[in-house]
Amino acid sequence: MSSDVSAGQTTRTAPGNFQDEEPVRRMADSLPVLISYVDADERFEFNNAAHEKWFGRSCDAITGQSLRDVLGDRAYDSIHEYTTAVLSGREVTFETRIPSPEGRSRHVRGNFLPHRGSDGAVHGFYALVSDISDLKSTEQVLDERLRFEALVSRISAQLIHLPTGEIDKVIENGLGLIGGFFDVDRVVIGEFLPDVKGFRAGYLWLSDRDTPGLYMPSGRRPLPFPNLISRLQTDGAFVFGSLREIPEDWTDVRSFVEKFGLKAAVLVSLSVGGAFMGGFTIESYRDERSWPDDVVRRLKFIGEIFAGAMDRKRSEETLQAAFSEIQRLKERLETENIYLRQEIKLKHSYEEIVGQSTAIKAVLNQVEQVAETDSTVLIQGETGTGKELLARAIHNLSSRKGRTMVKVNCAALPAALVESELFGREKGAYTGALSKQMGRFEVAHGSTIFLDEISELPLELQAKLLRVLQDGRFERLGSSKTIHVDVRVIAATNRDLVRAVKEGRFRQDLYYRLNVFPITVPPLRERIEDIPLLVWAFINEFAGTMGKRIESIPKQSMELMQRCPWPGNVRELRNVIEHGMIITRDKILKVQVPGLSDSMGAHDLTMREVERKHVVSVLERTGWRIRGKNGAAAILGLKPTTLHSRMKKLGIQRPGKTSDISLNRRNIAE
Repeated sequence: MSSDVSAGQTTRTAPGNFQDEEPVRRMADSLPVLISYVDADERFEFNNAAHEKWFGRSCDAITGQSLRDVLGDRAYDSIHEYTTAVLSGREVTFETRIPSPEGRSRHVRGNFLPHRGSDGAVHGFYALVSDISDLKSTEQVLDERLRFEALVSRISAQLIHLPTGEIDKVIENGLGLIGGFFDVDRVVIGEFLPDVKGFRAGYLWLSDRDTPGLYMPSGRRPLPFPNLISRLQTDGAFVFGSLREIPEDWTDVRSFVEKFGLKAAVLVSLSVGGAFMGGFTIESYRDERSWPDDVVRRLKFIGEIFAGAMDRKRSEETLQAAFSEIQRLKERLETENIYLRQEIKLKHSYEEIVGQSTAIKAVLNQVEQVAETDSTVLIQGETGTGKELLARAIHNLSSRKGRTMVKVNCAALPAALVESELFGREKGAYTGALSKQMGRFEVAHGSTIFLDEISELPLELQAKLLRVLQDGRFERLGSSKTIHVDVRVIAATNRDLVRAVKEGRFRQDLYYRLNVFPITVPPLRERIEDIPLLVWAFINEFAGTMGKRIESIPKQSMELMQRCPWPGNVRELRNVIEHGMIITRDKILKVQVPGLSDSMGAHDLTMREVERKHVVSVLERTGWRIRGKNGAAAILGLKPTTLHSRMKKLGIQRPGKTSDISLNRRNIAE
């Protein structure tokens, strides 16, 4: 900026000599945006022709005037923070609203660029300001349309596949959304009766404002405003922005509007497939207003959504009434035949579990009841009864069947390693822990873990297992980091856990936590009708691997097998059939039922005597060897420790020995 003083007058020249460059002046004047140079005192030194259109004053009249004088106080205050910033040396870009001389507000976008002299000081700034009111108006229209589309999508999505009992609530919520969107005082749906000679209150929303909005009484009412109803049926809508727009001969409608102070409203018809269902209305009691065509179209579209939902509700209610008697008869029939259905067919097939006895069907019904839940299951039963098969059946019927069930035999794990096997360990957690290892519970995350022989779990680990059952959390050995897992627990035991609790060998709180859904597997001697099915199932199993074909079983052999007590249960029966398959040379199975024959008079013996003879027979056949592949325990399908316990209970001692067999070190070693 420079200034020359001559004859008492001051001539201002903008930096860059804009006034001396006529092409630059013409170019600036041709642009619709404001181009200015303002000095450090906030006075115009240069401005283009667009200022005349904005402020109604010539460029010469504006030159030398201050920003406040030209813009006015309100407009100046709206940009003062930006002029302060640019005069401090910062470039400023902004958007704001400023009032114009003609009284309307302009939305502007501006850029202020500081001008520094050769001394580095800010001498003023260049200003480029454009009117973006039309752009903002367009953006506002687009934004309103997007909000409306979102509103329609929200209401539509909520009504899709919605149960009949929830339709009313969603429609009422939708009326509230519409009332807020259009800023009205009342939104109402009047539902007309099928004969279109009456209507009943449908749905109503009132704003929180103190307006004279009407509450619709319940029950059937005479159909009002016949002219209005006729207009809705023919045109699909009736709109008025003031009382003046209502036809003079519609005296009933005009009287209603005047009485209750209704200023403006839009009514659209609700119909499906040409059937007239009612009317959908938005009402303003505060002021008159205009209703553009696009607003009416939007409301008609929303009305179609509501009409579809209401029609579906009507149809489903009609169907429900029509089928009520059928449903009653169906329930009665199911009640009368429930026992027969349980006997004939279970819900699922169990390929690994063989049997049709009442006892096994009762167990499988329990399996079906608990499988679809995540509840803990405790399976109890003698050894060899198939507890693991039931656990697999529960898992395979559950929502976790997509992942493999993890099995843990608590009795087979060494006491020193059982914790790391179950819960994992960190490297160096103890001597010999050379690497990090995930525990079985981590592996079973999202699946099922089967804890077999749970009664053998050490007491110190029972507390940790209890915590996993309660909240699914534990820590690895050697780590303080808590791990969270989602695991369904199925436990099994052949011991009396109640007795173990009383003797202090099992935690009472853990027992209660495991015993959520107990299942007791019956021993084979209580389901003798299943023995023929099991025998043939084992024959078919071994026939493929041994290359033999068995076509029949002597009736006498089958009867002997059905009289046998089978202390080893299904596992022992399987071993006997396998042995029979090995020694059979033709198509008739030769089976040696341990401890029973034709001449034994088994039917005259007590169950204890039969069991004792059976066990002694197997012991004699093995030379009183208990352990090992061909030992008595393996043939009976028992664990050596279990066989020792049975022998003690039955008073069986090896000939020539005075001490109890369970204490004989030589036999244990064998």
